[in-house]
Amino acid sequence: MNRFEEKTIEKEVLFEGRIINLQVEKVALPNGKTSTREIIKHPGAVCVIALTDDDKLIMVEQYRKALERSILEIPAGKLEPGEEPVITAARELEEETGYGSETLTHLISFYTSPGFADELVHVFVANNLYKIQNAKGTDEDEFVELYELTLEEAEECLVDQRIFDAKTAYAVQYLRLQKMIDQQKKSQNKI
Repeated sequence: MNRFEEKTIEKEVLFEGRIINLQVEKVALPNGKTSTREIIKHPGAVCVIALTDDDKLIMVEQYRKALERSILEIPAGKLEPGEEPVITAARELEEETGYGSETLTHLISFYTSPGFADELVHVFVANNLYKIQNAKGTDEDEFVELYELTLEEAEECLVDQRIFDAKTAYAVQYLRLQKMIDQQKKSQNKI
């Protein structure tokens, strides 16, 4: 047993939506007192770091109502019930960008906001991209514009806050770190 565990005493579902559910739980704390926790339940999601043959990062610009603005993001979407994350990644890559990938590699998974949500995002890297004829396209309520950015351009978008979400910031930083590691290896091989 975890010494910090909070045991649920009561649970009330306040909202059941298309994407999320909101519940309030009364919990017993480790010190014997009680408290409440507001929790968002989410089915999970994927995001894809898609790289062209000339090392450009495929991104989409999309309006995000919660932010009241458009931002640049890597392709992403929620898991459908029973769907494996790699299948979701391939589907979202095709729908949002019109590309497929010969290699979709799982990189890491992380919780977006564990203080109040259980959303787990699975990050994939897509290489060896190819254009899909008659690609499915985005959902009817989703409008995106496609971009291909160099790493340096993506870093500039971080600074000017055109990239403003965690998964995309993570992707840009991951690519920067990979580039640094590759450069170090080349330097070591020359010695």
